Amino acid sequence: MSSHPPVKILMVDDQPGKLLSYEAILAPLGEQLLKATSGREALEYLLKTDVAVVLMDVSMPEIDGYQLADMIREHPRFQKTAIIFISAVHLTDVDRLKGYERGAVDYISVPVIPELLRAKVSVFAELHRKTLQLEKLNRELEQRVVDRTEELRQSESQFRSLANSIPQLAWMADPDASIFWYNQRWYDYTGTTLDQIRGRAWRSLVHPDHVIEVMAGIERCWGMDEPWEDTFPLRGKDGSYRWFLSRALPIRDANGSVVRWFGTNTDITERKQAEEALVKAERMAAMGRLAGIIAHEINNPLEAISNAFYLLREHSSLNQDARRYAQLAQEELARLAHITKQTLGFYRESKQVVAVPLSELLDNVLELQSRRLKLNGIGVEKHYQTQGLIQGFPLELKQVFLNLIGNAVQAMPDGGRLRIRLQECSQAGSGKQGIRVAISDTGMGIRAEYAKRIFEPFFSTKEAKGTGLGLWISKGIIQKYEGTIRFRSVRLGGGNVTCFSVFIPAFTAVQSPEITAALMA
Repeated sequence: MSSHPPVKILMVDDQPGKLLSYEAILAPLGEQLLKATSGREALEYLLKTDVAVVLMDVSMPEIDGYQLADMIREHPRFQKTAIIFISAVHLTDVDRLKGYERGAVDYISVPVIPELLRAKVSVFAELHRKTLQLEKLNRELEQRVVDRTEELRQSESQFRSLANSIPQLAWMADPDASIFWYNQRWYDYTGTTLDQIRGRAWRSLVHPDHVIEVMAGIERCWGMDEPWEDTFPLRGKDGSYRWFLSRALPIRDANGSVVRWFGTNTDITERKQAEEALVKAERMAAMGRLAGIIAHEINNPLEAISNAFYLLREHSSLNQDARRYAQLAQEELARLAHITKQTLGFYRESKQVVAVPLSELLDNVLELQSRRLKLNGIGVEKHYQTQGLIQGFPLELKQVFLNLIGNAVQAMPDGGRLRIRLQECSQAGSGKQGIRVAISDTGMGIRAEYAKRIFEPFFSTKEAKGTGLGLWISKGIIQKYEGTIRFRSVRLGGGNVTCFSVFIPAFTAVQSPEITAALMA
């Protein structure tokens, strides 16, 4: 049983039996469970009490789940209440989109998996609990600030002493919004002086993407003598930006006129990062489930094709060249089987590492791409300064370089030059010794706005042609070797040059139980 104060979970379904089952599943959470058998009864609960999560059936008489969600969202107090739909029928993407537009945060299909339902409800219940705690702390802080301001209005020195003691960045402004004082924490964070940011010059510290919106909000609220609140990044003295929740309260005289403003900036960077991490975790979990389903469905036909190629390779009608190509095709099928196994096993290897000469591996990949290279009229330049011997898993390394070289070939449909360089070098910054493989092409190039997203899952520069998983998977494989994969695309003369650089530290060339364990992890 949890020690934290329970929050209310409202369960809505026109079938009492389902409500009893949900109650039995959620009882171990220790939260307060409310049951409603209709939309009207649910609305009565909502108007009387604060609810953290609404768990509702999509199909109900009189008021269905979508209509009830619309009614809930129309009320200002429930606009952020978490709504989870439960559906016993298959929902299309249009149905799900319809639900999300009405405020749903998640879907659960029947039959309900108890562990999954408890996990989802507990996450939203805890978020609601934290939100209530944060709101309470903020209200308490704001009330303390207002009370202190009133008490110390006649004593400027005492007021400034208090402002310097709080953890927030603090400031005061004239009625026209011209700031004339900052506390010491502001100066410590920004590295500025009062003369540099007096008046409204502080706007230079706001992230350029947010300046217009922030200033418009200030003008609107301060023009009406109303409290102001906004969230945006502020630049620190080291040049980096952190997110702050900024608030300003009007201080009035006995006649109700605003005599000054008192504002605070609270650092919420960690909270935003935690929220983003939660969203990313959900996306990654969804991708993992999808990848597992796809890999499972591929396994059976893949095995049949592999068997057919094995029989074909041994057929007496084939000449030596045909046998060699059949052997090559069978090896590629083995690599594909390895990829599906990785997907099903969350990329966990089960074999021991072996010595892998990268020069031979790259030549093998070029041979596989030989037909496309010839059809596209692409010239190949190889500069191997070392054999590039490392300890690793040849199939997954081959997957990385097949992806990078394949992308380069696709970028040059009208011909060009493919250059591959293999050398021993030291890594810039860390000084680590290792092996670098650089793959350059003179193709279409990569647009600057894609640079930050190129390694994200499901992001592709090929529009409908690409899955957006190749570079993401390749980066994950190289990171397992504690290596790096980077790229650069520049405009050179009348064309483009794009280079992907893979660095693998030299310690992977040392066979040891510790390195093997690290690669197996």
